[in-house]
Amino acid sequence: MKNSWRGALALAAFLAACGGGDGKAPDAKDGAPARGAAGGSVSLTGAGATFPAPVYSKWFSDYGQAHGVQVNYQSIGSGGGIQQVTAGTVDFGASDAPMSAEEEAKVPGILQLPTVLGAVAVTYNLPGLQQPLKLSGPVLASIFAGKVTKWNDPAIAADNPGVSLPATNIAVVHRSDGSGTTFVFTDYLAKVSPEWKAGPGTGKSVNWPGGLGAKGNEGVAGAVKQTAGSIGYVELAYAMQNQLSMAALKNQSGAYVSPTVDATAAAAAGVAERVANGDFRVSLNDAAGAATYPIATWTYLLVPPHWNDCGKAQAFVNLVDWALTQGADAARQLHYAPLPDQVREGVRQKLGTVTCGPNNQAVKPAA
Repeated sequence: MKNSWRGALALAAFLAACGGGDGKAPDAKDGAPARGAAGGSVSLTGAGATFPAPVYSKWFSDYGQAHGVQVNYQSIGSGGGIQQVTAGTVDFGASDAPMSAEEEAKVPGILQLPTVLGAVAVTYNLPGLQQPLKLSGPVLASIFAGKVTKWNDPAIAADNPGVSLPATNIAVVHRSDGSGTTFVFTDYLAKVSPEWKAGPGTGKSVNWPGGLGAKGNEGVAGAVKQTAGSIGYVELAYAMQNQLSMAALKNQSGAYVSPTVDATAAAAAGVAERVANGDFRVSLNDAAGAATYPIATWTYLLVPPHWNDCGKAQAFVNLVDWALTQGADAARQLHYAPLPDQVREGVRQKLGTVTCGPNNQAVKPAA
């Protein structure tokens, strides 16, 4: 299917594959473009979450063409991103789920830097249903737990008074790979359902009671689109791109709210003070506020605190700082919410702690 962000992803991968330098640039000076020793572009490799892939692809393509930085980002899932950055096979990773203490211990000092906020949309395929579906958290948990199995179940009907619901089976679609999107979704279910919290619980991978597994946000979106009677969960950009129906979810205030950029941003209202110490591992699920969509998260870049190659380090820091300060419009266009100002500045400060080379040179964003 033709679309802007898939085109950007293909372009970014193409540029990285074509190459233009060895990626081993000398130290870049403030304000100077990051170039290789032979004048070629610096190459960066990253891997991880599919959740932010649309906006990352756009950012990496736009910045790369303007500044001679080639970025090859592979959207393989948060679990894969954590594994690869831990093994040192990529320059940076990406995850929607914060790393566990055990994972962090394998890469001491790794920075977990949020870049944007996104919503996990509950998507469904119910031909003939005219009104948008409404769901409360406990009912959603019961559906994915396999306890509510028919679309006309009284629990669903109670959320949708006066709506004619089909007497068809519910086909649950979930992620088959280690997924930050799954972590966010199951974290929400655990917050609103004690039964879910007791098991399957929260995680990048959980023991699903049943349903169809699909790989990546794109896999879940495709399965829901092709399967009548199905329900799944994907990042908002994937739901919008595939023109999937999305449920309005009941939030803490009792309002049924659909996933939008504004409703996603509302989940981070007031959170800046909680992350003032530079620890951004704060769940935004089931946040207060009448206008808040209840399954929201920020997604993280996983950044080694020290880089051997100062050219790569400078190029990466410049790129991320540019994305944080100049990438907001692109993020909104792709259905992500930019970070709140105070959080963004906190991330930029953390980014400025990256060092490189044998002398632990500080790597500051180009002016």
